[in-house]
Amino acid sequence: MMNYIFELQYAMDTFYFLVCGALVMWMAAGFAMLEAGLVRSKNTTEILTKNFSLFAVASVMYMVVGYQFMYGGGLFLSGVETTAGVDVAAALAASAEEGFDGDSVYSGASDFFFQVVFVATAMSIVSGAVAERMKLWAFLAFAVVMTGFIYPIQGAWSWGGGFLDELGYSDYAGSGIVHMAGAAAALAGVIVLGARKGKYGPKGEINAIPGANLPLATLGTFILWMGWFGFNGGSTLKLGGIDVANEVANVFVNTNMAASGGAIAALIVSKLLFKKADLTMLLNGALAGLVSITAGPDWPSALVATLIGGVGGVIVVFSILALDKLKIDDPVGAISVHGIAGIWGVLAVTLSGDANIVAQLTGLGAIFGWVFVTSLIVWYVLKLVMGIRVTEEEEYEGVDIAECGLHAYPEFTNK
Repeated sequence: MMNYIFELQYAMDTFYFLVCGALVMWMAAGFAMLEAGLVRSKNTTEILTKNFSLFAVASVMYMVVGYQFMYGGGLFLSGVETTAGVDVAAALAASAEEGFDGDSVYSGASDFFFQVVFVATAMSIVSGAVAERMKLWAFLAFAVVMTGFIYPIQGAWSWGGGFLDELGYSDYAGSGIVHMAGAAAALAGVIVLGARKGKYGPKGEINAIPGANLPLATLGTFILWMGWFGFNGGSTLKLGGIDVANEVANVFVNTNMAASGGAIAALIVSKLLFKKADLTMLLNGALAGLVSITAGPDWPSALVATLIGGVGGVIVVFSILALDKLKIDDPVGAISVHGIAGIWGVLAVTLSGDANIVAQLTGLGAIFGWVFVTSLIVWYVLKLVMGIRVTEEEEYEGVDIAECGLHAYPEFTNK
């Protein structure tokens, strides 16, 4: 009987991991559509190429070295079936002799799959921030280092049982570990890369550069919202058991409510500031709400989750405006959405009473410091070795032709 219970939960938890991982993988489509909608039509093909390619690069690099840096295993070149680091056959034997305690049990391959889509998410954040002026191959070269080394090393400090975990740093699904880390890498890239031509005037003017396809950006945001249920929901690491099932349901509800709170708050703030309902701020507000709840979607009530997301929706609007004043050119608002809201999300966990503010601040400082400094070094090296920015002429004509040789919308004039 105990073996049957063990095998049933093993199958259930493994299947849950895989389904949630597939939902997170679908977020790659969300990032691609969101970014494609927020760039000019002459840069659409290149941004889609980056998003598609980075997922493949992240998968290969995390398989070869990243997973090992993060969790200390050997080369993950075969589907080794383990459960919590124990051979399945041995675990079955133990459950038959001693009884099964209902702990989280799943295939090691399902864990790898779930983790690899997270690292791809972190890299997708970088893509939008450096859009419309970065060389494709320089971006992919950075993706190799980010997904194989930079992200996994800091991930090991917390989720891999490292010093942040021992300190008590709490980050349920990665407001800091995934989202702020991606934003830190993006910030370093934007600083080295510089702003798009014409974005800022000689007297400090800030010139709006509208995206080409807001319906596409809206679709991308809805896809991300949907994928986030797997992102946060799968981070329970199991499904079997009444208590865990209730936790999963609470995580799904809170994820949805935080996104709603962020969207409404950003919409209201944009109306007050601009006298108009700004769709791009609305979309980024929803995403900021999602990022804000990601560090702790399990503990709050639905109302508190809505308020946490609402705060994220407010601060993201002001952060986007502030970065523009600092001449940090982020075409899609990724640094604000994932960085500033990510910081707020990590700090919001302290409201639960179970997280130490010192541990949370230490975690934020360690993750940001590591990712930003190492990324800055890599970007500078790439700039010296191969160059990271297209020529002024190529930027004017659009990177679609310069980098990919074809337009996304050939029937239109892409200026």
